[in-house]
Amino acid sequence: MANSSSNKPMAAQSIAQQTLTLLAQLEADLQAAELWDKQMPKPAQLMSSQPFATDTLDFHQWVQFIMIPSLRQCVQQRKPLPTKIAVSPMALEVWKGQLKAHREIILTLKAIDELLDGHHERH
Repeated sequence: MANSSSNKPMAAQSIAQQTLTLLAQLEADLQAAELWDKQMPKPAQLMSSQPFATDTLDFHQWVQFIMIPSLRQCVQQRKPLPTKIAVSPMALEVWKGQLKAHREIILTLKAIDELLDGHHERH
């Protein structure tokens, strides 16, 4: 999980900027693993009330169409980012038989979890 898109070290960046950097990395990781869908799911599929939309979307679709846009929107609209987040354990569960193939995605999700989990206490 290289931070090649920025000249600043991650620690010198704001939480918001670090979040955007990690989301861009996550998008690249999904594309590299051929888990980036070109077509948007039907609106009803995005309206699930289940955690990770498990009843209507595959996990990678939830990441692409719900998680990434939601976090980007928080940053762009200067809304608070979540402080309780744990997406990487779900990734480990979903891809438990394919951890090596999804390693980069899982590591990026873990970095997002660690960045955001309790980040308000660090300011």
